[in-house]
Amino acid sequence: MNMKEKFILLSIILLFIIISLNRSISSEEYPEMLLTENDRLLILAPHPDDEIVGCGGLIQKAIKRKIPIHILFLTYGDFNEWSFMIYRKRPVLSKESVLNMGEIRHKEALSAAKVMGVGEENLTFLGYPDFGTQEIWYRHWNTSKAYKSLLTRATEVPYKNALRPGSPYKGEEILKDIKTVLNEFKPTKIFVTHSGDNHPDHRAFYLFNSVALWDLHIKTEVYPYLVHYNKWPNPRKYEPDRTLTPPENLMEIVKWQNMSLSHDERDLKVRTLMEHKTQYEANKDYLLSFMRPNELWGDFPFIELNSNLTENLGVYKEGEIPGELLDEEKAIFVDLEKLSVKIEDGKIEFSAHISRPIAETVALSVYLFGYREGVDFSLMPKIHIKFGTLGYEIYDQNKKLSKNLLNIKRKPKDIVLSLSLSAIGNPERIFLSAETYIADIPLDSSPWRIIIIKE
Repeated sequence: MNMKEKFILLSIILLFIIISLNRSISSEEYPEMLLTENDRLLILAPHPDDEIVGCGGLIQKAIKRKIPIHILFLTYGDFNEWSFMIYRKRPVLSKESVLNMGEIRHKEALSAAKVMGVGEENLTFLGYPDFGTQEIWYRHWNTSKAYKSLLTRATEVPYKNALRPGSPYKGEEILKDIKTVLNEFKPTKIFVTHSGDNHPDHRAFYLFNSVALWDLHIKTEVYPYLVHYNKWPNPRKYEPDRTLTPPENLMEIVKWQNMSLSHDERDLKVRTLMEHKTQYEANKDYLLSFMRPNELWGDFPFIELNSNLTENLGVYKEGEIPGELLDEEKAIFVDLEKLSVKIEDGKIEFSAHISRPIAETVALSVYLFGYREGVDFSLMPKIHIKFGTLGYEIYDQNKKLSKNLLNIKRKPKDIVLSLSLSAIGNPERIFLSAETYIADIPLDSSPWRIIIIKE
C-alpha cells in the first residue's frame, strides 16, 4: 500500500469515527424523551417561530399520537426591525406599522400550526412587549409604572386577539396570564425557553413560568430548550443529517434529553418553519441550523445551599468573544469566568471572577430575587447591585437603597458581595444572575440559577 492509499484509508477511518461519535451523542449520552398517552404538552414560545425551532418535531409526534398540546406565545414578535425591513423592503418605523407586523407574525404562527395539524383553539397569544419582558421582570412590579415598549410605545397589550387586551405591561399581569393557561390546560410536561438563552425574552419566560408553577404548587416536569447562544448551533447552516449537540460549556452542567426525528418529521419541520416568512427570509441559515435529526431539552439543576456550604455555579467562559460585538466593544470585553455562592450567618455571599478589571464604560450587574411561599412575588424585593469602575449602587427595582445593606470585597478581577437574606425578603428560593454590559449592550451574562435555601 503506497502513501496515497494509506492517507485515503486513514481519512476514511477518521471520518467514520467522527460520524460515529456524532451519532452516539444523541443515542447514548442523552436519554430519549418519552411521551405517554396520558401526557398533555404545553409549549411556551416567547415569539412566533420559537415553537418550531425548539419543538417542531415534538409537536408532530404529539399530533400523531393524539396527545393534547397547547402553545402559549408571550409576545407577537413585534420588535424584530431587521426582519421587518427585509420583509417590507423598507424601514418599519411608525407604531402602527410595527403593530401591523405583530399581526403578520400572529398570522404566520396560525399558518405554521395549521401545517402541523394544530388547531387555532390550541394557541394562546399574550401580547406582552417583544424585547421588553426581561425589563418587566427586572423593574416593573407592584407600584412601579408599566413598561413602555420601545417601538410600539404601548404600555399595555395592544392586540385585540390576545388573551387579555389592555393588560398593563407589569410582572404580576404576565404571571396572571400564565397561571390562567396552567389552570385551564393542566399540562403534564412544559417546554419553555432556557434560563441560559442569550435572548432576554427567552430567559424571562423561563423565570415567569417558574414563579407561576410555585405559586400554584404545580410539580409539572419542565424541559427548557435553547435557541440563542454564542456561536451555536455550529455550523449555522442547513445540515439535516448532523446531530444537534449542546454548547460545549453546557454539556456537563445541564441535564439534557434528546428526541430523535424521522426524515419525514424533519422535512415537515422545515416546511412549517417556512410559514414564518418574516423570520425565514431574514435569518434563513440560522433557523435552518436547527433543522436536525433531533431536538434537545435540558435544565440546570437547582442549587441546594446549607449554611457555610459554597457552591460553584460553573465556569461559563465562552472561549471566544461574541462575533456580533463591535471592535471597540471587543477591546474592553469583560467575561464572567467563574461564579460561586454560599449562605453564611443569615447572609448570601456571591463571588465573581472576571476576565479583566471593569473599564470606565463597562458595568457589572448582579441580580438577587427572592421567592417565599405565601408571599405575593410582586411584593418581594428585586435586588440589583450595579458595579462601575470604582463604586457600586444597589436597587430594588427602580428604588435606590442604602449601601449599608452590602459588604463588598473587591480586587481588580474579583468581587465578593455579602447581603443579608432579610434584604431579599427572607426567601426560601433565590433567582440569581450576573451580566456585564456597555450602556444597554450586553457583553456577557450568566444563566439564571435557582437556589434552594435549606434549613
